Amino acid sequence: MEHSKKPNQGLANGPENPLVGILMGSDSDLPVMQEALEVLTNFGIPTEITVASAHRSPQRVSEYASNAGGRGLKVLIAGAGGAAHLAGVLAAETSLPVIGVPIGSSPLAGWDALLATVQMPAGVPVATMAVGKAGAVNAAILAVQILALADSKLQEKLEHYKEELAEKVAEKAATLQETLSEPG
Repeated sequence: MEHSKKPNQGLANGPENPLVGILMGSDSDLPVMQEALEVLTNFGIPTEITVASAHRSPQRVSEYASNAGGRGLKVLIAGAGGAAHLAGVLAAETSLPVIGVPIGSSPLAGWDALLATVQMPAGVPVATMAVGKAGAVNAAILAVQILALADSKLQEKLEHYKEELAEKVAEKAATLQETLSEPG
């Protein structure tokens, strides 16, 4: 992706102004962060996605964070592995909610990323999710919940999503009972 003054490169959901920005410390984080993008797309939330490293491109991260609110973004999701300072640097540079997704890309299997993301000093919050794909999905759902506070249609979609989750569990429970009750 080329660097430009307007960091909404990689717009994921059409021409609308994005509400959520997804940042990755490296393009190798895409298989994990794609999960967040997919959830947001399914909810119809305009999203942008880009690469910005807290260590290799700190100026890019700083510019992105300080301009995000003025460009209409409401929530930032940051996925990073290793030292994983991306979410913290974003949180230091903006008043928007920042959700961190630790990526298990190091020899420590994500423990380092988890601790770097969750151990923020008082006054600089980062909502930290689980390591990996489940964390990326939950980051997107949390972003939807934040946006739904001011959007009744989105709140309805979120309630429908939760109902679908419950229905899937009920279906699995019924299937399990059928399987267990079959003669062996």
